[in-house]
Amino acid sequence: MPRNPGPGPTLWPVSDRLIDSFGRVHRDLRISVTDRCNFRCRYCMPAEGLEWLSREGLLTFEEIERVARLLVEDYGVESIRLTGGEPTVRARLPTLVKMLARLPVDLCLTTNGATLDTMASPLAEAGLKRINVSLDSLRRDRFEELTLRDGLPAVLAGVDRAIEAGIDPVKVNVVVMRGVNDDEILAFARFGRERGVVVRFIEFMPLDADEEWSDRSVVSQSEIISTIAGAFPLVPVERTSAPATRFRYEDGGGEVGVIASVTEQFCDSCDRVRLTADGQFRNCLFAVDEFDMRGLLRSGATDSEIGEMLERAVGSKWAGHGIGTVDFIRPARSMSQIGG
Repeated sequence: MPRNPGPGPTLWPVSDRLIDSFGRVHRDLRISVTDRCNFRCRYCMPAEGLEWLSREGLLTFEEIERVARLLVEDYGVESIRLTGGEPTVRARLPTLVKMLARLPVDLCLTTNGATLDTMASPLAEAGLKRINVSLDSLRRDRFEELTLRDGLPAVLAGVDRAIEAGIDPVKVNVVVMRGVNDDEILAFARFGRERGVVVRFIEFMPLDADEEWSDRSVVSQSEIISTIAGAFPLVPVERTSAPATRFRYEDGGGEVGVIASVTEQFCDSCDRVRLTADGQFRNCLFAVDEFDMRGLLRSGATDSEIGEMLERAVGSKWAGHGIGTVDFIRPARSMSQIGG
């Protein structure tokens, strides 16, 4: 879908929904709580890491709660997902979860699972209902090669502990890369069926830190589903505004999903906005412009002034990211700096 700035920002009144110039209603907020991570996944950040944000550069829990409350209570946001970097390396994360769990919202966390064995119960007790665990290989040697950490046993233990803690659903996110881990598609399908978790395969996107992405590295949704269906027949599930296209196993063995941001773009139904760890508001994962929420918060801005910026940001959202077209512009930040 080509990028198209549209007719210009449309300002909507406070207490209305966040609607852009293409009529998309925004109900899903992604909040990155840190840019730091205890893994070094090669498609996410360089092996040597990045220059981390200072403690003062991060939004405080109180600042995060203020923005979240405004978006939920005044603009109808229904879902909040906490991301990173790796969110569990942020000190006192259950405290933030408890603060946000007071809001009438579906609260979720995306994590690499490295510390989930000890964190799952405190997070559940704080009010976390759902969790996504990023896991790109079930082979210990390959996992270490991908993350530069020998962490697979800890992640698998974390998945089990999250289930035991009553977090439901537990989902496993797999970024599929051709020639890297595409031979594990069926292994992950079996893993999901055996563990009772939902596996979601994600097409490889051009947000890798080393900027080596090409369309040849993308394993398409059709390839993924064809591979799984050859062993476990699938039935499509009606699509919603959620990013994953869902399929249920014909034999009742659960379901599987694919986030096909490259080959089956779903920009026309996108309802997501993002807040980075350093307080920049983004209207798209692939946005090239950001809006300085942190500066506004720390300048003593009123809720009305913050609302005006939110409306202006959403009103300027493009029709689509344009991956695979001549109009595509790669964001200046990698995934770990934006938030998953």
